[in-house]
Amino acid sequence: MSDTSEGAARQLATDARDRVRFEEEALGLSDQVYGVARRLAGSREEAEDLVQETFARAFRSWRSFQPGTNLRAWLFRILTNLNIDRGRRIQRTPDTQPLEESDYFLYNKLEESAADQNPDERRVVERLSQNDAVVALAELPHDFRDVVLLVDLADFTYSDAAQILDIPIGTVMSRLHRGRRILKGHLAETAVEQS
Repeated sequence: MSDTSEGAARQLATDARDRVRFEEEALGLSDQVYGVARRLAGSREEAEDLVQETFARAFRSWRSFQPGTNLRAWLFRILTNLNIDRGRRIQRTPDTQPLEESDYFLYNKLEESAADQNPDERRVVERLSQNDAVVALAELPHDFRDVVLLVDLADFTYSDAAQILDIPIGTVMSRLHRGRRILKGHLAETAVEQS
């Protein structure tokens, strides 16, 4: 065997080993990717499709991943970009609810609708199911939803979320603040409707 073919064989073996290692590490994060996808998508099927597309794209472009960097963040960036593309395809209409609602919007709405003037947190929690929270999250405009999911649910830092979404940290903080306000409003409306 010539040195050239021996070198090529060694390179193929190294590439195959690197690819297997990459795939194992990536698949080890599949539960976390699915958890975020489930919150991004409106249904279980859409979430599964997003996860499948995320891993298909990751496996196709595994050579572009820089070993030693944050694989989790890299996968979430792919997921986020796919979700943005999905949102553009669906062309959802933007939420028309004002973004400058009071921080006490939920409390005020419940107070207006409740017969007794002292609604407590337990009554609010009893009125809202996990599905209500998932639906409210799915109704957020995708720019806000992506930031809320990454920071509040996936526990990324502002810096990591900014890197994943390719936006400035200030934009992350602004969208997080506004997204939380919109989410509070949706949950308040749901709680009021159920009372």
